[in-house]
Amino acid sequence: MNNTIRLWMTPDRWPAFARGMLAYGSAEAATRIVRLASILVVARQISPTMLGVAALALSLFELVRVLTNVGIGQRIIIAGADELESVCVAATRLFWMMCLAVAGVQLAVAATLWGVFDEAEVAAMLAVLSLVYFFMPAGLVQIFLAMRAQRMAATASVTAAQNIADSLLTLALALIWPSAWAIILPKVLTAPVWLVLARRTFSWSPDRAVIPAPLADFCHFGPAILISELLSAARVNADKLLVGAFLGTEALGLYYFAFNAGLGITHSLVAACNLVLFPHLSKLSGPEFEREFRRAFLGGFAIIAPLIAAQALLASTYVPIVFGEKWIPATPYLALLACAALPLFAGSMIGARQRALGDPAAETRLMALATAMGLIGLCLGCQHSLAAACVGFGTGLALILLPAAIPHLARSLPQFTRAQGEL
Repeated sequence: MNNTIRLWMTPDRWPAFARGMLAYGSAEAATRIVRLASILVVARQISPTMLGVAALALSLFELVRVLTNVGIGQRIIIAGADELESVCVAATRLFWMMCLAVAGVQLAVAATLWGVFDEAEVAAMLAVLSLVYFFMPAGLVQIFLAMRAQRMAATASVTAAQNIADSLLTLALALIWPSAWAIILPKVLTAPVWLVLARRTFSWSPDRAVIPAPLADFCHFGPAILISELLSAARVNADKLLVGAFLGTEALGLYYFAFNAGLGITHSLVAACNLVLFPHLSKLSGPEFEREFRRAFLGGFAIIAPLIAAQALLASTYVPIVFGEKWIPATPYLALLACAALPLFAGSMIGARQRALGDPAAETRLMALATAMGLIGLCLGCQHSLAAACVGFGTGLALILLPAAIPHLARSLPQFTRAQGEL
């Protein structure tokens, strides 16, 4: 017993997944402290309508940006030692090609919004946000090499530093210039911060003498992961576009606030579960693989579930105190959306398992069904009210993702039970 207590009091001796989640959890806690101050100022300085405009621009930006996720980084993570250098050299070129192409797509979307839909302000925001793509390629290989080496503390600190800088700039701009631009501009201004820190996570530069790996080496993961990431982005961002279309900009502002103050807090931890678990499982096989998956799933659930419950049950108490009375109408939506994090957690863990097994297409099929059900539920709910839309979104996700977790956990049960008996 004493040895067990000493083990859990010493993070260096924790399982790899627990260490990774500790790093991301600590980074997220630091980020949230600063972001809370930012949200406080934004909530008091910016109207729901302004927030709705920013939400529309950011949602389109996130939907377009997901086109950069074509499995290039995942190929780096699973590369063998003998091919790693050639894979990284090819990945550098592919990242540049992909980011420049996506910047062009985003500018085309901006032009369409300006010329066809007369949304000049949103179009200008998208055009400015396209500058982000010119910073990404020079640091992505280093980030994925750090993840491959399971240096999660380093990658988590990069994300935290950028998010904290983003929140501080948002806070300052909201005080100086209360407008939707106070939320948009920090995304671009912090891109250089991310690049400098990303290149410090892993010491690597391309060797011109190395022959790049052939493009075919990236084709196995690419299409499936791109589709999966597109579906994930649609699930997280298309809901806002649909709410705006069905219920208007003011309702979108309330929904966007509720999403970020509720589901947004836990969603970052849910995404971190996938980022941490995939590289860890990729190095395992057999009973050890199944044991680690079950341990990670149950450990993550033990963290996420109480956080969700606290957010939902205490929303009516802390929203008016923390964010101001004008956001009281958003309280029920915050509580309802917070509950959607539980099925999203299950989907994130299943996705990491399928990628580690070399079957990303299975994740794609699951997320396609879950995304469709979530957005269908949202659309049906929008016919009645914003609250019904929130219920429909969460219910649609839960009907697919929670039952899907059962067979994955069941496969690991015999190995887990046997391992417990050995202990």
